[in-house]
Amino acid sequence: MNFQGSRKRGEDGIAMVVDFLLSNARLVLGVGGAALLGIATLAVKRLIERAGHAADDEKVEQKMAESWEELSLVSASPTLIRKGIEGVVMKHVAKGKRQQKADLCQQPEEPEVPPLEKQSKPESGPKRIQLCIVTLQERLKQFYHTRAALSQQEVERAQSVALDICTEIQGFLHSRHPNMPLGEMHLGGSLLDDLQVVNADHACLLVPLHLEPSLWRLIPGEETLLTHPLHWMVRRLNLEYFPRGRSYWDRPGAEKYGTESSNQSLFISMLPVLTEGDVVLTAQLELTSPWVNAWHLSLYPWETQRLAQLDSVDDGCRRQTLKILKAACELNPALRPLKGALLANLILHLSDSEIDWSENSLDVRFQQCITELIGYLEQGALHSYFKPAVNLLSGLSEDQVDQMGFMLYCAVSEPEILLI
Repeated sequence: MNFQGSRKRGEDGIAMVVDFLLSNARLVLGVGGAALLGIATLAVKRLIERAGHAADDEKVEQKMAESWEELSLVSASPTLIRKGIEGVVMKHVAKGKRQQKADLCQQPEEPEVPPLEKQSKPESGPKRIQLCIVTLQERLKQFYHTRAALSQQEVERAQSVALDICTEIQGFLHSRHPNMPLGEMHLGGSLLDDLQVVNADHACLLVPLHLEPSLWRLIPGEETLLTHPLHWMVRRLNLEYFPRGRSYWDRPGAEKYGTESSNQSLFISMLPVLTEGDVVLTAQLELTSPWVNAWHLSLYPWETQRLAQLDSVDDGCRRQTLKILKAACELNPALRPLKGALLANLILHLSDSEIDWSENSLDVRFQQCITELIGYLEQGALHSYFKPAVNLLSGLSEDQVDQMGFMLYCAVSEPEILLI
């Protein structure tokens, strides 16, 4: 998806549309610059084809140059920022944003009052100015502790509920199917790995299935007719020596199915898994459909282990950055399609080119993640770190990419809009 405009529009028509959008958004949202710019920029993109008449080339080119000069002050990635929203639109949006920030930071003028009366009033001006000088680094830490990170009590409570349900299900399976070769059911996923954000509201229970090594073989997706790297198959072996019926899983009723349940505030998914070495296959029909006999190769263990390994070597903030990004996307409807796996791969790719992941560089890495995401959305591809043939953006619709791209463009110059 290319976010760079292909037509030139008159300044007057676009200015009128922008002014209309900004004034109406203020009525609903007040002076919240972040939400205001997000809505205004997305709406301008929708309406730009109908705004005004064509301007002469000289004026438009001059506005384009001025706009990109402004953008160069807030980003160190010229190859990414060179592409994007039309320059005229960006100039008007940036102008409205600067004016709004000035309104917030400017101390309101007070009418002439007697000296005694003026002394009795509380001084609110310095507090408002103090809010405006909070650095991005401070804002990120505040967002992490207040919105992204979960309290230890909340995590332990959710884990306790999940483990109680795990014990009940394990007992039920043993009583109903005593001969089923199962391993010990256990907790897995982000709730276990301290990567869950905003709310501890979902848990994953893994049910290991034991296969006889002499009778079954896991076939990589690239070696099957499906040719999909994440869609593996399980093949029955040695039928001439061990006919069907020798393995429990030969039975017609022994197919693998995952299940989901809800315990009021906690959503729980139960996944059958097959493991062989560092390979973990999960039974998730929603990911392998329409191939009902395929198993999904989970890259989650590799991704989380790699992030933890890198952070342990240099005492880095990769996992912290991931949690901030996950929370920001989860709390922003336009960015909600950006899931944890995609964001984890974004950070892994960035780690190959950036060495400094100390906590002091948190703000720089956060801004880099924004510009990198814009680049991937423009290319229409973000390849899996461990399986480059897999495009993690392939499941997104054009409309989703469109909305995410413009929200992220706003965040280039004002990253705080993602931390509301």
